[in-house]
Amino acid sequence: MSTSNSSATTRLGTLVAVAALISVSAACSSDSDTSTSAPTKLGTTEGRVSILAWPGYVENGSNDPKVNWVSGFEKQTGCKVTSKTYGTSDEAFNLAKSGSYDVVVASGDLTARMVASKQAAPVNTGLVPNYAKIFDFLKNREWNTFDGKSYGIPHGYGANLLMYNEEKVSPAPTSWSSVFDGASKYKGKVTAYDSPIYIADAALYLMKTKPELGIKNPYALDDKQFAATVDLLKSQRSNVGEYWSDYLKEVSAFETGDSVIGTTWQVIVNSITKAKVKAIVPTEGATGWSDTWMVSSRAKNINCAYAWLDYISSPKVNAQATEYFGEAPSSQEACQFASDPNFCSTYRAGDKEFAEKLWYWRTPVAKCVDGRTDVTCADYSKWAKAWTEIKG
Repeated sequence: MSTSNSSATTRLGTLVAVAALISVSAACSSDSDTSTSAPTKLGTTEGRVSILAWPGYVENGSNDPKVNWVSGFEKQTGCKVTSKTYGTSDEAFNLAKSGSYDVVVASGDLTARMVASKQAAPVNTGLVPNYAKIFDFLKNREWNTFDGKSYGIPHGYGANLLMYNEEKVSPAPTSWSSVFDGASKYKGKVTAYDSPIYIADAALYLMKTKPELGIKNPYALDDKQFAATVDLLKSQRSNVGEYWSDYLKEVSAFETGDSVIGTTWQVIVNSITKAKVKAIVPTEGATGWSDTWMVSSRAKNINCAYAWLDYISSPKVNAQATEYFGEAPSSQEACQFASDPNFCSTYRAGDKEFAEKLWYWRTPVAKCVDGRTDVTCADYSKWAKAWTEIKG
């Protein structure tokens, strides 16, 4: 098993409730040392930078001498890196609130909380030269841009795919119906991602197959839409043999035949050697993630922080980090530096049509993110409670 696959495991921890999203913002708004503006120019680097990140994003060769892009940054900028990893977005949020970190990398379920609670400052992308190389379809999106201001630099992205055993599943599926309405055909051998955010996968399926429900965004569900989605997942439950939150369990289940169809990541597909599997984006599309490098509103080393943003988004380093972790890089130029010549084609890097099929993780909040103002949507606390009921 490659080291990159191991680094991906911790991302799969259960996401957490964010019902306090708005109240947290109010509680933190009085911090006198909080900056909510982006710098207009940079000065002399401070000699240090503190980074909070997913495992596999800030590697210094301590586990594998060949996996090291931190020392290059330190030599180039004079900024010594200290870093801490986290296992869930909730853990990252609590750590970020300490004010001990200059830079935080966040998935879409965390970015909004960072901004609402004033833990992140807007980013002046003009001070990050390598930002110009990043795919346009990753910029100015709802998970990295708020109130017209950029709050970070895109890092890598990926999709939640439908994987199936080609020798056990016939005909080859093209729709998520194979794990929802048609799941009984593979009763006991269906697998699903073990997290409340998986509710969005079911909502996406209903959005495309039950237009009468009026779902326009899988993260914006009113009471009727939410109830229908939960009912679908409860009906799926009897066909699910295993919910996975550790990717190694899914690899093992597909290789032993305990699972033959279900949601997955490309990095997991690449890890399976003892079964013939294939993964697709079904006709309805798929959910996914896009990670963002953010600057803390209480960054003590702003110049080194910006130096890191530019360095980690440079094509060569971005290729190292995303290939190691197992996700698409943020620029076409990065593909030239991948050690695997098939890396970018495998992860569909730069494929705008593919990327636009993905509904990237967002934090469900009561104020419907699809723009509706005449209804209230289920927030994440309701998603978390429902997930417990769904699994039974």
